[in-house]
Amino acid sequence: MTCVSELCANAITHTASGRGGVFTVEVDCPRDGIARVAVTDDGGASVPAAGRLDVMAEGGRGLAMVAACTSRWGFREAYPGRIVWAEASWPVAVPSPRRETVTRRALRVPPDWPGPAA
Repeated sequence: MTCVSELCANAITHTASGRGGVFTVEVDCPRDGIARVAVTDDGGASVPAAGRLDVMAEGGRGLAMVAACTSRWGFREAYPGRIVWAEASWPVAVPSPRRETVTRRALRVPPDWPGPAA
């Protein structure tokens, strides 16, 4: 939730979305163990960059926090704006391969069987 809040705050603070524009938030789970959030904004003059994570700074550490809390993040241009996204991942159970059931049956050896060849 913190990462979603940060991406939205960045859209308002650093892009045209905060000057009367709009932004869109999308959340999806593309596969087991992955959650992705994407914020599409109206674009701005600078590109998103994770700065140094300085806990004493008043600002400028949001994307560094997003980078630290997620598996990966990035952005891409989306005319006329930009999409900034982040993914979180977690381990999922991996099912064991299905084993073929081997059917065994007892076979009777005929009494007149000579046995293995020597």
